[in-house]
Amino acid sequence: MGAWDAWIGRQMVQRDRLTPALLRRFRSTIDSEERGDIAPQAIHWVLCTPEAPTAQLGIDGHPQRSDSPDSFFPPVPHPRRMWASSKVEFLAPIPVHAEIERISTIASIDEKSGSTGSLVFVDVEHETKADGTLAISERQTLVYREANTAKPARASEAVDIDFSEWDFHRTLVPNEALLFRFSAITFNTHRIHYDAPYAINEEGYRGLVVHGPLTSSLLLDLAARQFGANAVQQFAFRAQSPAFAEEPLHLVGRREGDALTLAALNPAGQAVVAAEGSL
Repeated sequence: MGAWDAWIGRQMVQRDRLTPALLRRFRSTIDSEERGDIAPQAIHWVLCTPEAPTAQLGIDGHPQRSDSPDSFFPPVPHPRRMWASSKVEFLAPIPVHAEIERISTIASIDEKSGSTGSLVFVDVEHETKADGTLAISERQTLVYREANTAKPARASEAVDIDFSEWDFHRTLVPNEALLFRFSAITFNTHRIHYDAPYAINEEGYRGLVVHGPLTSSLLLDLAARQFGANAVQQFAFRAQSPAFAEEPLHLVGRREGDALTLAALNPAGQAVVAAEGSL
């Protein structure tokens, strides 16, 4: 028996509504060129957001973990939490005014050892319905890590990236305003995204960290710019290394038949988020 087996199968149900204002704010945050009453495909990441009271937030800004029977997430003691990957299936578009219901289930909890110490992986399955129709199925992997004791790593030397290997690309510089807006619209209070002294001195990063779901939202927006709205049927991303505010982020993609390969590259040409999808 594992230490957190009692949490496997635990469920949480959340409800929300896609208002016109929320749709406008999301499009403005990622500079989406889409218009109309059908939402961009990453909209589900700003729906059914956390609602823990401020008094229940931990030192890192995440809700404090508890062994209470009412607690959804297991009380993993490791202080550092990261959204490592997601596999998403888009089953139906989400229109404005849709009534949203999300059923989340703890699918598995695994403890492993890595180069940085103990790691705990928590897989969560989400089913998001819009007006009673299953619109999005997602399996999300969270990883909990031990406290960081290493000094912040310096940025790798920038290189000239050969974009000829890719069919399409877009470059932007995520700034503090973008990170703040995405944190606000997702109600994400993790301090690594807005509190630079904390991110550097407590978690060992060299600056503010770009959210993995933000980078993935930008990659889905890149696909929409290339192939039209709601064109992607399946999308899987994995975070490989952090991206930082005020550093160029190169969004790239190529298509082979109905298969998509997408990535976000840092100035050194290394993938910070790698993604695969299908049209």
